[in-house]
Amino acid sequence: MPERNPDDSGSEPGTATAEEVDDVPTISCARCDQEWTLSYELDELMVGNQAVEQFALDHKRHTGHFPDDVQTWQATCRQCPEKIDRLSETAVTRWAETHARHTRHRVEIRHADAEETTLVDP
Repeated sequence: MPERNPDDSGSEPGTATAEEVDDVPTISCARCDQEWTLSYELDELMVGNQAVEQFALDHKRHTGHFPDDVQTWQATCRQCPEKIDRLSETAVTRWAETHARHTRHRVEIRHADAEETTLVDP
């Protein structure tokens, strides 16, 4: 069995844990009055560049709202009370097209930081 260097973190060469990196991203939520570092998403979930998105989705699932500074795409049905928030345009467009096709309702798509909308017809 090879000897371990006391300075060796045990991780693969070229990788670092969140504790070893001094610029781990943080995210805050004014509604919860808290701030979190995303070391769990980086070290345990190993989602890499998707850490902020993963945290935002988990936060929404557990609290019912997104954390600060997270901009979402919204799809709102013009006929029934159905609506969703998604982080990607592709996901919200897929939902809107599926809803319109199955219900024959018109659905409006809007990005949180844009004035313009897109209308999906059945």
